[in-house]
Amino acid sequence: MSLLANQCATRQFQGFTVYVLANETVELSVVPELGAKIISLKNRRTHREWLWHPKAGLRLFKNRLHDDFSSSPLVGTDECLPTILPCVWQGRDLPDHGEVWHRPWQVDADAWQNGGLATTIPLGISPLVFQRTIELHGNEIRCRYQLSNLSTTEEHYVWALHPLLRLVAGDDLELPSSTRALFNGENWIDTPASAAPPKNCAKVFACPVREGWAAIKNETQGDRLEFAWDPVENNALGLWLNRGGWHGHHHFAIEPTNANHDSLVVAAGRNRSGAVPANGSVAWQLRLRVGM
Repeated sequence: MSLLANQCATRQFQGFTVYVLANETVELSVVPELGAKIISLKNRRTHREWLWHPKAGLRLFKNRLHDDFSSSPLVGTDECLPTILPCVWQGRDLPDHGEVWHRPWQVDADAWQNGGLATTIPLGISPLVFQRTIELHGNEIRCRYQLSNLSTTEEHYVWALHPLLRLVAGDDLELPSSTRALFNGENWIDTPASAAPPKNCAKVFACPVREGWAAIKNETQGDRLEFAWDPVENNALGLWLNRGGWHGHHHFAIEPTNANHDSLVVAAGRNRSGAVPANGSVAWQLRLRVGM
């Protein structure tokens, strides 16, 4: 499918410009000014909204450096880089959920005119530049990433996609058997729509994964959302389930990542963080497939 066959439009919502990519199957809405946050992901055939919003409704606002992530709009999908947990790394005070979720990203006007959404941000603390390009190809959302190092020494990082997903009755988690085995008997993984983990919230990791995919499927509704990635590029998967244990919210997250811990300090200490060579770059891809 030609990219130009997709619909690209902008709209204003609560004082922010929302970039919308859509076709007959998928509709995706992104706010570059708020960390290039994906605020909506819809299956246009079944009308399901996959992304979670607070009970009080979708409310967009800006955050500042070192704000706690729990005080953010808490909607949709964020990019976490170069850490998820706040930590001090090589003398740098890295904030909660990283450096890019609360700051504006620059939009590539030429890419937008050609049917894709390319956004770029220089990290404010770490000497890194991050780029994400989103394109629609039928029922696939294709994301290409590049992380460039501006320093003369190697730089370590943790990256994770952070999609807060809305679960409904009948949702089941699909995993490769090799990945499921790595979770060591976490019973709630078998029934994420109805289970409650200890303390009503839990984050677990599978690493190293041999197969790069995970999905939520609902046979009753005829709906499915799959995350697919190259395990050579990112060899870990995080799963987050919150059943009221974190700030009273109820949501789920499938988090492709390059590390088996949310802290860059811990991940690097385990030799599980990513590394960008001096004055170099690394790249990876992620695909989201909407529909059965």
